[in-house]
Amino acid sequence: MEKIKKILALLFFVSCLYASFGQSKTIHVFVALCDNINQGIVPVPKSLGNGQEPRSNLYWGAAFGLKSYFRYKTKDWTFVKSIPSNDPNILERILFKHAVQDVYILADAYDGAKIKTCITDFLKASNGQRAQTITLNDSLLTFGGKSDLISYIGHDGLMDFSVNIEYHIPENRNKDAIILACYSKAFFKNELKKAQAKPLLWTTHLMAPEAYTLKAALDGWLLNETDLQIEERAAQAYHKYQKCGLKGARNLFTTGY
Repeated sequence: MEKIKKILALLFFVSCLYASFGQSKTIHVFVALCDNINQGIVPVPKSLGNGQEPRSNLYWGAAFGLKSYFRYKTKDWTFVKSIPSNDPNILERILFKHAVQDVYILADAYDGAKIKTCITDFLKASNGQRAQTITLNDSLLTFGGKSDLISYIGHDGLMDFSVNIEYHIPENRNKDAIILACYSKAFFKNELKKAQAKPLLWTTHLMAPEAYTLKAALDGWLLNETDLQIEERAAQAYHKYQKCGLKGARNLFTTGY
């Protein structure tokens, strides 16, 4: 009987190992489109600040917006396809795959007028809620609350409004979260704690939430670097593009509570 138990335990271990091996990693990015009219921001040029037009939006279709940057300015990520969304708040949904690793990014461009919905959906996903699946060829990819990492990009709407979310005890506590918005640590801290997520990277001051910072952080995450190494990567990238001084960039980004 003892021998049988050992064999069963070994088979269980092997099956778990096999199940985890080759399983795609997933990242879900929630982008609230920049919106001059519907968000409390310093206005940007009209074409960049039209929250209902992803194509030219500052955080999506512009040069350093998520879609343009990941599709045209880096060889590390490959555009897979656009995916129709049944959610009217999501104006465009796109899928990327890492050029080397079995990792996918699902990015959602939310109508800028629906920034509260975007932030609410992000926080629910950080709590393990709103799991979503996408079929790609013969593979089933899981996003939303089942993602390995989630990110929010956009205006810090929690400066302007509060959210009322019923948080659950998540299956996977300490889900990695990246929040690229002004003063995101100060304004997202309480909600992220209630969601029991882990702030891998967020900010302490005003910032431009452009895609090169996210890309740099993901580079470190994919290499299983420490949180501090990922923080340094973000600072280096931000300084490179913003010319703000490395000291200032390092003061801008932080990890953990």
